[in-house]
Amino acid sequence: MSPRKHLWSILALVLAASPVQAYTYPELVARLTDLSLLAKLPPAGEKTALASSYDRASKYDAATDKYINWDANGDGGGIIRQEGDNCVLAEVQGPGCIYRIWSATADNGHVKIYLDGSETPAVDLPFKEYFSGKTAPFNRSHMVYTLGAPGEPPGFNNYTPISFQKSCKIVAEKGWGNYYQFTYTTFPAGTKVPTFQTQLSPEDSAALDDADKILSQCGQYPGAANPAARTESPTLTVEPGQTAVVADLDGGAGGRAITALRVKLELPADPEAQRVLLRQLTVSMTWDDDKTPAVWSPLGDFFAFVGGAKPYQSLPLGLLKDGTFYSYWYMPFANKAHIVVGNDGKMPVAMTWQVTHEPLSVPAAGLARFHAKWHRDAFLPTRADRQPDWTLLTTQGRGRYVGTHIHGWNPLGGWWGEGDDKFFVDGEKFPSSFGTGSEDYFGYAWSSSSLFSKPYHNQILNEGNAGHFDDNRWHIPDAVPFQTSFEGAIEKCFANERRTLFAAETFWYLEAGGTDPYLACPISERLGYWTVADMFRVPGVLEGEALQVTNKPLHYPGDQVMLSFGKGWSGERQLFWQQVAAGETLELALPVAQAGKYHVILRCTKAPDYGIFQPSLDGVLRGGPVDLYATKVALAEESDLGVMELTAGAHTLKIEISDKNKASQKFNFGLDYVKLVKVP
Repeated sequence: MSPRKHLWSILALVLAASPVQAYTYPELVARLTDLSLLAKLPPAGEKTALASSYDRASKYDAATDKYINWDANGDGGGIIRQEGDNCVLAEVQGPGCIYRIWSATADNGHVKIYLDGSETPAVDLPFKEYFSGKTAPFNRSHMVYTLGAPGEPPGFNNYTPISFQKSCKIVAEKGWGNYYQFTYTTFPAGTKVPTFQTQLSPEDSAALDDADKILSQCGQYPGAANPAARTESPTLTVEPGQTAVVADLDGGAGGRAITALRVKLELPADPEAQRVLLRQLTVSMTWDDDKTPAVWSPLGDFFAFVGGAKPYQSLPLGLLKDGTFYSYWYMPFANKAHIVVGNDGKMPVAMTWQVTHEPLSVPAAGLARFHAKWHRDAFLPTRADRQPDWTLLTTQGRGRYVGTHIHGWNPLGGWWGEGDDKFFVDGEKFPSSFGTGSEDYFGYAWSSSSLFSKPYHNQILNEGNAGHFDDNRWHIPDAVPFQTSFEGAIEKCFANERRTLFAAETFWYLEAGGTDPYLACPISERLGYWTVADMFRVPGVLEGEALQVTNKPLHYPGDQVMLSFGKGWSGERQLFWQQVAAGETLELALPVAQAGKYHVILRCTKAPDYGIFQPSLDGVLRGGPVDLYATKVALAEESDLGVMELTAGAHTLKIEISDKNKASQKFNFGLDYVKLVKVP
């Protein structure tokens, strides 16, 4: 036998001995609900990525090792290329499966999904019909839905798996809308998967029905009851400054897995008291012979509940109406598991736990360990060209990223979530997942403050985008596997100096021996940062941004935070009227609490693009035209409109843009405050 034939004979024997992974469609559907699959170590060659409409101006230049336009925000129009009148949205080489489709503006134009080289699309529908719930097989209400209050533009979501063996090409016709995300997983070469068809077999349709039923029952344990499972039910009182052991579990001969954690404690009715208590209490979990915990978190954040929200139920985590927190993350261990709860408060806290665990069905060596860590601003990118990326998670080793809960504090208001999510897998320089906005990552759209609770994503608290908010996203069918490293980031477009602050609870699986760099955080870091006590305010003034607009200007004024321009603005904000033309007017209701004579004083902003305005009060011109042009943004001197007799009640302050300085670029106007000084 020749040497070449001998090598081919050896290769044939190797290939014959190597099992080829084959998935049926029901097995692919099982990833929607089977949390134990998340712990399986990912095989080499499995990847999860995102095809999205992110702004293509964001680039990485390998020649210079520079990130360019990294904060570009035109995220609705990015495509791969144009083919005639059509847009190519995605091209993926299989085998693989699409697990999530999202949009903010799905419309009537058709989106066609071509699979495995076929010239006939496997799916050909108006884009909005992917989400309407009216067209089979996209008609399971807990997989396919829209989010948003009545009258709000919705966020569109579809979690129906679409599998392919060789390739997937997605093409959009005119009028399809804009903003899209297709999250997909590709499997190692040689994996066998079925080619999706909209006419499902009875078995495939039944698998989707079963998954939809499980997703409709969030709060109940999603797996089948195991007769070999055991439940420990300790009742504890944790003294101030002390810890208490919740469970010490023995893995036995073949290892075990925690499949359910429940805890019930008395929560105070006051939202702030809830936040304080749930941040004072901590939970930590250590697997096998590890020296440091794989789980360390404030107790509330571990269950994605910081306080101040109503109960919610998602697939892995939630708070039931009876006050029971639950976790159904699958947590395997080989030898032992040690769970501890701590109390950094000043009062003892009583609680009742339930810890359900069962034998492993596969060897522990093939399973990653569950990790969950809390942090604020840990391991942020140090290079300037990566701004405004905010690190959710950085870890090294082999495993899967499975989700994040963000608690935000946004005291000055305004939309905090323009930032895109970016996942760098196995040392990638450019992320294989590049999103289109924070609310898009969390599954809704258009900065909505509406609350919702879904199996894989939730907004359980939002104080009108001006205060506290709690958003989370669970990557369960779309878990992100990695072989050597994972860095997940989300753009934080409001800097800490603006007092918009994030805290993240991040969940992932990591092979034993991997690097988890996150440590426990002291109580001083967990509490007390949500405050407006140090906000600068001029006493006794009427804030410009708080005044009611009583006419209908062509462009409505907004509320602008001024911290990036320096200090001195009262309330650190102003009323900002932009895109204005000469001759336009703005009318503001000026409330007067008590009748009398008053000096009426305005404090405005001046800037390179501001115009000249003429003020009047109740139809009478007051003072001469005021030129607000300056070479840089700054506070203008106070403008005294003179002394006038005012009755109690609302008066009309009118701002007319009369002209602009020759050097000014535009006719904009900014008002910091109005001050009424009573004349004795």
